[in-house]
Amino acid sequence: MEFFPTSRIFLTLGPFNITWYALCSLAGILVCYWLCLRTLKKMGYDQELIENFFYLILPTAYIGARLWYIIFEWETYVSDPIRIFYIWEGGLAFHGGVIASVIVGYFYCKHYHINPRRFVDAIFPNLLIGQMIGRWGNFFNQEAFGAIVSKESLDWLPNFIQDKMYIDGAYRQPTFLYEGIGNLIGWILIRFVFKKYGRKKRGDMAYAYLMWYGFVRLIVEGMRTDSLMIGPLRVAQLVSIVFMIAGLLGLLGVYDKLFKNTWMFKDEKPLILFDADGTLLDTTQLIVNSFRHVLDEHTLNEKNAKKYTDAELKKYMGPALEVSMEELFPNGNVEQLVNEYRNYNRKHHDELVKPIDGVEDMLKTLKEQGFMLGVVSNKIESLVHRGLEVCGIKDYFDTIICNEQVSKAKPDPQGLLEACKSVGHNHDDLIYVGDSEVDVATAKRISAYSVGVIFDEDRATQMKEAKPCAIITSWNQFIDLVEEDHEWSDNSTL
Repeated sequence: MEFFPTSRIFLTLGPFNITWYALCSLAGILVCYWLCLRTLKKMGYDQELIENFFYLILPTAYIGARLWYIIFEWETYVSDPIRIFYIWEGGLAFHGGVIASVIVGYFYCKHYHINPRRFVDAIFPNLLIGQMIGRWGNFFNQEAFGAIVSKESLDWLPNFIQDKMYIDGAYRQPTFLYEGIGNLIGWILIRFVFKKYGRKKRGDMAYAYLMWYGFVRLIVEGMRTDSLMIGPLRVAQLVSIVFMIAGLLGLLGVYDKLFKNTWMFKDEKPLILFDADGTLLDTTQLIVNSFRHVLDEHTLNEKNAKKYTDAELKKYMGPALEVSMEELFPNGNVEQLVNEYRNYNRKHHDELVKPIDGVEDMLKTLKEQGFMLGVVSNKIESLVHRGLEVCGIKDYFDTIICNEQVSKAKPDPQGLLEACKSVGHNHDDLIYVGDSEVDVATAKRISAYSVGVIFDEDRATQMKEAKPCAIITSWNQFIDLVEEDHEWSDNSTL
């Protein structure tokens, strides 16, 4: 028994033959999956979720491709229906696989509360690479070829391709190669050019795929001699035209307007998460004094001890406290140093902590507008809650994630994901606001929309170098920002 259509045998295992067609098909799938996995993990999706999707879509795509072929070749199977299951005889149509996968993928995204347009943006462009590799299976099978041509017209090709294009006593156009080259060019253009200079709305990468692949397939299909037909019309060309129209309407924003109240196209309010120190709470002097207290205690008798300025100490306000202490005291007892810092911090906390100007009015406005709010901080829980209570703003927050709730501190995004989970909100629409480059890096790890605040000019350069999605210098600017039409994620990180 041979899996997939007969061609050169790649490997024989007992009674089974694995053909080059099968190898090319599976290689295309695996490369496409690897590319999608890299992108989806950068978006913050759990690997298990991605793997389960792959295990579901793989058989779905093959079943869809098989059924699509059978529908338009029904006369071949009507007298002997059992042949429908003879997959080793061949008969797969890619368009059917895409359509079936989109239908199943829609319900998968809905079940797991994933934004489907963001999901397909990560997947569809990479299909072009999978298709390009898979088309070499047609080469080994000597199928999906074009009209008769002269041998001289193929001189630009390597000899092994010319030889394989000699079919039924004549040389044929290598349409498999034309489509493969077109797909590769499309992937480069969409993945690197369109992504950078396009409209940057969710779904646009998928719409660009539909338009490009539809165009390439429309042209190449006209050259082929083995097309599925409806009367005098080629099925693949009709579907390609539908793909092109569907992609164009998407890029023009038609679906966003027509279906703006449906789940797939409805704009969701983002979950807004804040760092605490330096963002909501003016703890700068408390933090600087706490660091200076520890430094004074442990460098008092060292003649060459570095004298840190306030501006230099502010650089340690973003990372986890343990990380900062390791950098300040490479050979020190970090646990002891952290405890000394916290003891001083607790003792002087209430006298030195105050809210950032305008923060309460901002929080009140956002709550009135229906936003869910949260805090994600590297600090220990007691100090975060105490600071929010002292400043009278704790009740505005739906979730507060601190050091104790996570196993990994920022810039690991675990805290952001835990905050989303705690309020039942997906991370596809997420804003994280912070005053340090660590906060920006944390958001970028899951492609969340990062907002850098500059309330202290000593830290302005660091924030600008971190390249957040937006920078604000007052809370009024932030209120204006969230009212703008944005995709609340950061595609520049993908």
